[in-house]
Amino acid sequence: MEAILKKPKAFYQTTTFWIFFAMIIGVLLGGLFPSDQYPTMYELFKFLAKAFISLIKGLIIPLLVSTIIVGVAQTGDVKALGRMGAKALIYFEVVTTLALFIGLFIANWIKPGENLPLDLSQQSGLVKANIQSGWEIAQHVFPSNFFKHAADGDILPVVIFATLFGIALTQLGERGKPVFNFFDSLAQVMFKYTDLIMKITPFGVFGAIAYNVSHMAAGQTINGVFITGWPAVAHLLKQYAILIGSLYFALAVLVVLVFIPVLLVCGVRVWGFFKALKDPALTAFSTASSEAALPKLFEEVVRFGVPKQIAGFVIPTGYSFNLDGSTLYLVLASVTINQAAHAANPTQYPLMSLWTQIVMLLTFMLTSKGVAGVPRATLVIIVGTASNFGLPAEAGVAMLLAVDSVMDMARTTVNVLGNGLASVVVACWEKSFPVHVKSDILEEEEA
Repeated sequence: MEAILKKPKAFYQTTTFWIFFAMIIGVLLGGLFPSDQYPTMYELFKFLAKAFISLIKGLIIPLLVSTIIVGVAQTGDVKALGRMGAKALIYFEVVTTLALFIGLFIANWIKPGENLPLDLSQQSGLVKANIQSGWEIAQHVFPSNFFKHAADGDILPVVIFATLFGIALTQLGERGKPVFNFFDSLAQVMFKYTDLIMKITPFGVFGAIAYNVSHMAAGQTINGVFITGWPAVAHLLKQYAILIGSLYFALAVLVVLVFIPVLLVCGVRVWGFFKALKDPALTAFSTASSEAALPKLFEEVVRFGVPKQIAGFVIPTGYSFNLDGSTLYLVLASVTINQAAHAANPTQYPLMSLWTQIVMLLTFMLTSKGVAGVPRATLVIIVGTASNFGLPAEAGVAMLLAVDSVMDMARTTVNVLGNGLASVVVACWEKSFPVHVKSDILEEEEA
């Protein structure tokens, strides 16, 4: 009764409103206080952005370790569910791989990072890694000292350790339950801790965009012409618009070239599917959190015709293994950082080869698991992974943070749609999805 009587928040009380408000104020104040004329204000803007990023960096190890161990250990259910679990995991990996390659293609085609400003002085807090050969990367993934890797921010061996630990945990059965419960509780605590940090996202967004705009307003050479003030700010906003447009376009390509053909192959009405998932998709878009949309997503896919036992397995598992929008963004954002870093310092930051990009893509397939419910969790993954490939991750995240909220809403929506689609696909494979029954229901509702 209390939940029913609880009034929804007014629009000005939502985090989304304050994030957009912070973006607008950040642009205005950044333009009014160029860094060369107002160095104190510029340092204040930079402090707000760096403080927020430092809090995000502190989440990396405990959040990833706990969620990966729990996610892998829960796949012990795959044995019991047998055929259905195997099909679900295969589908997850195929679709997320397609999403990664779409992001990689769009990033290399549009090149959104070429003219974005990257302040390489932001690299004070991270250990820079040299670009490694394929064999060195392959050897490096094997964890030798978990605590040393964690302290160094060396994410890939930590992920491998957590994955193997989760697999070992599944072999213990009931004896491993206390350990599983510990990491499950740790994961829940980290989600809450992250939620607390994300409440101050507007301050981080304000600082990030204000210091970027302030730096740009001090003057930049564009196509051989030195410009300052608001013309320089307008150029910066144009470049950010290209980045945002690149992501939205890539996500649209994913929906059109992957999601819709999958629906057609399964014999599911495309319009009926998107209409059924309208409410959870809007929730995901407005909150930028897949977790917030989970209850409504489960309700709607069951109502759409997916059996409860299939939805109950596929959707929670998909929240760890089927992050289509987020995985696409990870590789697009990282290539964008590489492009911006190369433009700022071509000698120190050469453009990554296609092989290195593919290895990074495969790395993101591991590091992206388990954090779909956390708003802007991809920033955590980028900081933890990109530095292993010679990228200025901290400076890059500071650059992306200015508009990350706008991009996060879109990629989270695609995450939710992708998980709803996965449950439908598995139900169809199991011959448990009554398409004709659902069609009759839709027709009755429309009548």
